[in-house]
Amino acid sequence: MEKALKPLIVTAIFVSGLVAYFIPYIKMEFSGSAHYTEQNKREYNFYTPAILKTMPRITSEYDFDFANITGPASQVYAIRFYHTNDPSEINRYLKKNSFIQQKECHIQAVCWQRGNASETVTISTLDKPIALLVSVIYKF
Repeated sequence: MEKALKPLIVTAIFVSGLVAYFIPYIKMEFSGSAHYTEQNKREYNFYTPAILKTMPRITSEYDFDFANITGPASQVYAIRFYHTNDPSEINRYLKKNSFIQQKECHIQAVCWQRGNASETVTISTLDKPIALLVSVIYKF
């Protein structure tokens, strides 16, 4: 009887460990929004698209946001750089990555797109606090 119980206990511990490891990822998958920094490695790696991961850090103080918007079915990923409203380095980065500045934007911002029309990058300036908000919007 004892021999039959050991594999069951080992299996239960293994399954419990797997569940404990994957629960945060399951929560993130179904989350409607998130606010995090680059030091929150799990969230940063899960939510942040490559375009924001490789974007130059124009200030030492910045953070990230994610929002899953229902209705017009889109996901918005953003990085907010505090204490600046100068987009010149971000503009150079976008041009270097084949983005083209658009003549019109659906919000009060500067919009950039490249070949994929379902991906739009917007750059907005904020007054309080002074910040530059770079958002990547994916429409489905």
